[in-house]
Amino acid sequence: MIEKIKQAARLDVYERSVSQAGGVTYFLGRRGLDKLVGCVGETCLPNVEKAGEVEGKCLCLGPCDHANAQVIRQALPWAGPRCLGLAAGVGLGDRLGLATPGHIRAVRGSGLAAVLAQQSIREMTRTGRTPDEVMDCATWGVLQEGFRDGFGADADHLQQPQDIDSTTAAGFTMFTIDPGAHVDNQADADTPSELAHKVGLLDFDALAARPADLTHRYVGKAFDLGRSTVRFGEQTFLRAAAKYGRAVAHTVKMYRHLQEAATGEFELEVSVDETESPTSTAEHYFFAAELKRLGVRWVSMAPRFVGRFEKGVDYIGDLEEFGKSFVEHVAVMRALGPYKLSIHSGSDKFSVYPIVADLAGPYVHLKTAGTSYLEALRAIARIDPGLFREILDFARGRYGQDKATYHVSADVAKVRPADSLKDDELPGVLDEFDARQALHVTFGSVLTAEGGRRFRDRILAALRQDEQTHYAALEKHLGRHLKPFRVKGETP
Repeated sequence: MIEKIKQAARLDVYERSVSQAGGVTYFLGRRGLDKLVGCVGETCLPNVEKAGEVEGKCLCLGPCDHANAQVIRQALPWAGPRCLGLAAGVGLGDRLGLATPGHIRAVRGSGLAAVLAQQSIREMTRTGRTPDEVMDCATWGVLQEGFRDGFGADADHLQQPQDIDSTTAAGFTMFTIDPGAHVDNQADADTPSELAHKVGLLDFDALAARPADLTHRYVGKAFDLGRSTVRFGEQTFLRAAAKYGRAVAHTVKMYRHLQEAATGEFELEVSVDETESPTSTAEHYFFAAELKRLGVRWVSMAPRFVGRFEKGVDYIGDLEEFGKSFVEHVAVMRALGPYKLSIHSGSDKFSVYPIVADLAGPYVHLKTAGTSYLEALRAIARIDPGLFREILDFARGRYGQDKATYHVSADVAKVRPADSLKDDELPGVLDEFDARQALHVTFGSVLTAEGGRRFRDRILAALRQDEQTHYAALEKHLGRHLKPFRVKGETP
């Protein structure tokens, strides 16, 4: 039937996309730079027009728009997101809306659960995208690749109730609550009297406890973590409560709001990774134990680990120290869960992947996003060197301003200007520390410059023109990320 569809529709059909449901054959095809969704037989796709017949049945074609995506998710349930539970997973953010096929090629056969619709409200704002757009792009990519293994949709780094409302409406199934603004980083340096004062100001109504109850629950207690024990003296308790008490209260409020807003099953991640100071073993225990006492249920948590998890580059820090600290986080996770330990800013942290995989086993979630954008730029460097040169120089000029909300340490003076590079040197720029970070954190400015006309439209056109170069770059780079985490027995 595929050849008959190709001839009748006059377009290139993605063969993996051909799927049947309810007596209707659905497929995705390409004509020039445009992709079209099609069906053979009676259909409920709202935005299609008759384009011919195949085997005596009506052939219809239409745009890959939101209305058609909604119906595809109903007709082919595997083209829509679901909860992934405690399976080892990877989050694959897509800032351009074109990366899902490459992501699938990287993850297929790995045994890892894939989150293919993942974007934070911050990223959506910077790229000018909506939750519906993020979801729809994942659906079309899943259909194109015929990926029937199931995927998740992560509304990442949610900080306000309205963020929950917009993403639940779009059908997201995973919600990452980020109470980082409510973490008191100064608590690490406060005196005991200052800590006690801060604890006294906590929202005890939200914590459903009196100050004395909270103190009694921890001070002087030791909690068995299997191979180790976490002990709470008075100062340890005060520091943990002062640092994370408000974050617990905020998370509980957001969780209650999510319970009311959700229309179906959902799963929760809690993240405090974007804070200044590392989460100690006792602080992790306090944070998780209080959430558990208050009825919050989550599948993954992202503490602030030791060392520096900067954007787009490898881990910066002492690997031995990281391993010793991480094993304690694993112990807390197993004692109070299990739940997955989520590695945020997880892109390109190749030196810590073996440690994480060995110690956490299946209870891990690796979250990436910016690295896929960088690989798209690597593809652009090969497809359209002139466009890449413009982006590189633009990023050099914007880095000083755009780095403000990121944990990065690149020196823009070390990023070579475009006119100093030969064409065959351009892809290698993406392997340089300073250039990677400068290109990484300026993505929002690049994609929205002059309303998207300056760069975004040209980037999308180039990647659509040569999508296989784009997909190959993603598959190779992300495959390297996933190799240490592959489930044993799965296809290499």
